[in-house]
Amino acid sequence: MAKLKALIVEDEPLVAEDIASCVELMGYEAAFIAYSGEEAIQFLKENNVDFALLDITLSGDVDGIEVAKQFRETQRAPFLFLTSHSDHTTLERAKATRPSGYLVKPFDENDLKTSLEVAIFNHFHPDDYGHSFSLEILNQRLPNPLSEKEFDVVSELRLGKTNKEIAQSLFVSVNTIKTHLNRLYAKLDASSRTELLFRVDSLLRSQ
Repeated sequence: MAKLKALIVEDEPLVAEDIASCVELMGYEAAFIAYSGEEAIQFLKENNVDFALLDITLSGDVDGIEVAKQFRETQRAPFLFLTSHSDHTTLERAKATRPSGYLVKPFDENDLKTSLEVAIFNHFHPDDYGHSFSLEILNQRLPNPLSEKEFDVVSELRLGKTNKEIAQSLFVSVNTIKTHLNRLYAKLDASSRTELLFRVDSLLRSQ
């Protein structure tokens, strides 16, 4: 199976290389790094990618939000903003482009991995099975049933939350969430969040 290809738009070379390394470690291909908005837009005129990671503040006259607009016009793919800005004006401009995620720097590799995997899953496998997402229905189709807490974790994963955010939402520790995830991986024969979500989706679509 061919690797999904990423466009990375980041004007700080060291940061761009770090992001590219993370993308490669996740099993994707860092197909192209653009160090300016102008370079990114020129690339998009001639190439297709499977997803993009866009810094908002870039050197030059074209910022990441303008790149996002071009991306939506030329690509049928998800994109995430990676930015150090979370002010109201920037956020409103960014929201208007309908990104698949918005990560505020500094973020760690796990935050990027979580947001990216859920964005890709939601884009390529949209939720169209209506009200069939329930613990009862899942357990009818699993040899090893999920507990209520494990189902709660799956529900939070589908929202793209990090381990820390899930822990806060469920009022437990991050280590407890990691334990639940390891059990879920075993029960659903998955090795990553993306595989787990695809497995859940497949079960819910099965007759």
